[in-house]
Amino acid sequence: MENRDSWIQVLTASFAGLLFGGGLILSHGGANVHADEAIHAAGDANHSAEDIERLFTLKVMPLLTEKCLGCHGTDADDIKGDYDVRTRDALLRGGESEEAAIIPGNAEDSPFFWAVNWDGLEMPPKENDRLNEKQIEIVRMWIDAGAPWPSEERQKEIRDEESMVAENEDGVLMATSGGQGDEWTYRRYNKDEVWAFLPRQTEFEHDSVDAFVDDKLQENGLEPAPEADPNTLIRRVYFDMLGLPPTPTQKREFLSAWEKDSDAAWNNLIEELLASPHYGERWGQHWLDVVRYADTGGFSNDYERSNAWRYRDYVIRSLNEDKPYNEFIIEQIAGDELHADKPVDDPDRVEALIATGFLRMGPWDTAMVPLEEARQILRDDMVHSIGQSFLSMPMRCCKCHDHKFDPVPTQDYYRMYSAVSTAQPVEAEAPFLAEENLAGFEEGKQQTQALYDYAKTRADRLTRQREEAAREWYAEHGKEYKSLNARKDDPDAEKPPRAVGLSEMEQGRLKVREQDVWIWNRRLERYQPMVQTVVNAQDTWMNARKLRAPEKIKEDWRPESFIFNGGSLAAPGDPVTPGVLSGCNLPVEGAPDDDPYALPDTLNGRRLGLAKWIAHPDNPMSTRSIVNRIWQHHFGRGIVATPNNFGVKGASPTHPELLDWMADTFVKNGWSIKSMHRLILQSDAYRRSIEHSAADKDPDNTWFARYSPRRMTAEEIRDSLLAVTGELNPVVGGLPARPEINMEVALEPRMIQFSIAPAYQPSRTPEERNRRSIYSYRVRGQADPFLEVLNKPNPNDSADLRDAASVSPQAFTLLNSDVMTDRSTAMSVRLQREADQLTDQINRAFELTLGRLPTDSQMQRMKRYIKDMTEYHSDIKPKPRTYPTEITRSLVEEFSGRPFEYTEWLPSFEDYQSDLKPWEVDAKTRAIADMCLVLFNANEFVFID
Repeated sequence: MENRDSWIQVLTASFAGLLFGGGLILSHGGANVHADEAIHAAGDANHSAEDIERLFTLKVMPLLTEKCLGCHGTDADDIKGDYDVRTRDALLRGGESEEAAIIPGNAEDSPFFWAVNWDGLEMPPKENDRLNEKQIEIVRMWIDAGAPWPSEERQKEIRDEESMVAENEDGVLMATSGGQGDEWTYRRYNKDEVWAFLPRQTEFEHDSVDAFVDDKLQENGLEPAPEADPNTLIRRVYFDMLGLPPTPTQKREFLSAWEKDSDAAWNNLIEELLASPHYGERWGQHWLDVVRYADTGGFSNDYERSNAWRYRDYVIRSLNEDKPYNEFIIEQIAGDELHADKPVDDPDRVEALIATGFLRMGPWDTAMVPLEEARQILRDDMVHSIGQSFLSMPMRCCKCHDHKFDPVPTQDYYRMYSAVSTAQPVEAEAPFLAEENLAGFEEGKQQTQALYDYAKTRADRLTRQREEAAREWYAEHGKEYKSLNARKDDPDAEKPPRAVGLSEMEQGRLKVREQDVWIWNRRLERYQPMVQTVVNAQDTWMNARKLRAPEKIKEDWRPESFIFNGGSLAAPGDPVTPGVLSGCNLPVEGAPDDDPYALPDTLNGRRLGLAKWIAHPDNPMSTRSIVNRIWQHHFGRGIVATPNNFGVKGASPTHPELLDWMADTFVKNGWSIKSMHRLILQSDAYRRSIEHSAADKDPDNTWFARYSPRRMTAEEIRDSLLAVTGELNPVVGGLPARPEINMEVALEPRMIQFSIAPAYQPSRTPEERNRRSIYSYRVRGQADPFLEVLNKPNPNDSADLRDAASVSPQAFTLLNSDVMTDRSTAMSVRLQREADQLTDQINRAFELTLGRLPTDSQMQRMKRYIKDMTEYHSDIKPKPRTYPTEITRSLVEEFSGRPFEYTEWLPSFEDYQSDLKPWEVDAKTRAIADMCLVLFNANEFVFID
């Protein structure tokens, strides 16, 4: 651990005088003692005046500030109980009882001491704020010594002296750029709680995953579980790496190879999975969870971000290609700056521009939001997302004040805010890359164009009707005609009524059609070479409906950045310049000596400097963050159990040396994520069984003595269903697929500015619909009910962990939903196509779904069940259901308050190829489908061992 402590040797210039050592609080009888020793000597009269002054300044005053000042001094006009603790005289005098609160030299008879001791009086009144025994003894010692209150100058002198001590019994000082007050700047931290900010360990006792894990097992008196059987291992690793089950053929080939040479078979399997294009889809989903990927912008308008799919494919492509993670970081934070000197059609420049879509992933809208506030919301989101995604450090906690728990001053927050403040959100032109999937463009564009034309034709007809009436009004009043825009600011008496010539029904319809024209025009951008990104430019008027770069960029423009007191735009405080987190003690390369954490104060280059600092090999947070995320998705829990929060209020690492060894190895291996997979998958720890004779000694599996079973994620369940039924379309990348969802949800009205958003229309063919779930069209305001109930996370918030809670609607969904009925029917058809005999069909069903053959008992039960259900279904005639090609909407017109109706066209259903439905198959097919439904609901199918 020696090199973990070496951080003291590289503190910044402002802390150059700090020396690692014990901070001395009191000098007792000529001998140096710590405060806890001094407490035991509280009754001793040998403390010097200087000792007690130090005790007050370093111990008592912080207690008064933290525990008392909020009610008894922060607001001079509202002093609770008329008891003011801001001065010694007032503190001693007491409050409205007119009884002295403190008797100097006699704590036992002082009401103030009774109160903090909760002896008759109770202060602070809340249990959580109550002083502990050590704090009470400190107060007693101070009162018994005469309750001295040194001057502000003397207190500052004492604090300055103490600030030169790097570590004392209260904890360690963290060298930061400084808080908004000395008490925060010089506060102490428990060293174990700020582990994430300290440099990584670089010298290790062990050099393998198993050595570190087994060392902890031995330390905690645990034996490792035995290795899982190869049947279990192949299913486990397939789901971990691809999110799909192995086929029976793949399983047989692996088991055959395992019998010959288990190690070679396992290593070869790992390489096969890493080379699969589906690897990027599985692991890309983890990253998209963190960054909050969606195809729409959220909030009440939920506008489409028509080209967001290109960022999704960038993530998948980067993982498949094993792009070094440091490049992955830089491209997402500053891809627009990275290759700005290359031609606009250069593949590297285009790829990096697509990557910067990361900055556009959060929900954001400008409707009904003042421009400055909209900008602040966007910049706050960027700072928080960068910190949480790449550093595992949530940043919102220090937007309003210095961080309450972590060594992150609000100044650092606003320096990062300044670093992103030149970035303006835009939809920019970016040529399609050769590797991007453009399948379905023509058909999709044709349908979207048809919907645009449908709305445009009706809007134009109503507009002509209104303007013809307006011309008549102007003629009747002897005035020259003005268009709608030209007359909008005229006095009411000088222009025709707002909706002249239109009935109340037509007024409402025109508003709807105008909105639809914009919506479908925007969705046509899906098929254009554009990308969601940012551009460095001056602040201009922004509307989330359409974001374009300014025609001319003012190269000499610079944003003014301040600390917003309380996080309020209306309360700008001290100005700040671009910078990084100083608590990591990692200077920015090329920064001036007097400000080692500064970034360039230029229009371009701020984010690139920030990205390079995050991607620096010595950055302790970013390197630990990613290896912890990789470990988490293999073992179900990270070495740090809170992957998005490495702060004081997050979890501490269970295996800190292992975490640092992995991070160190990761960097030395060229930031290769695939190398981390190999390291983990080849370990004994990963291949352990879930069975353990002493599991009760470690019920949470904190020390990884066994493998923790997990339930499939929502996407794994859907994708596995499609895989085993033979319906899965394995094509990688491209436009969002639109699976069929519950019709009542698809058609439910969703508000969008002044109107209702168009209904959800599924893709026309099963081939288009049955793609992997990562490609499903993701609307923030309209979740897929099937995936949502199975705990697919809300895209408005970063999801570092999937919720594994089981609730009753999940059981109903897996038994009764149309998705499950359709998959069961498809499975039944597959079984009958591949085998003629019922026994063979049942064997095949078990093999495909559970990866094994049924027992004799299960075979007999399934045969009886299918026979009984065939008889049942022979008497049942399912009622066909049709899909609507149009629906009638009813709304209330905004100004008149009167209801109106309009028709919405649903062209997807005019030539719709539905999944095979129960009314289209015979009784035996439906009976076998019922058996398939049983298997799909088995824990053996849904859980990974």
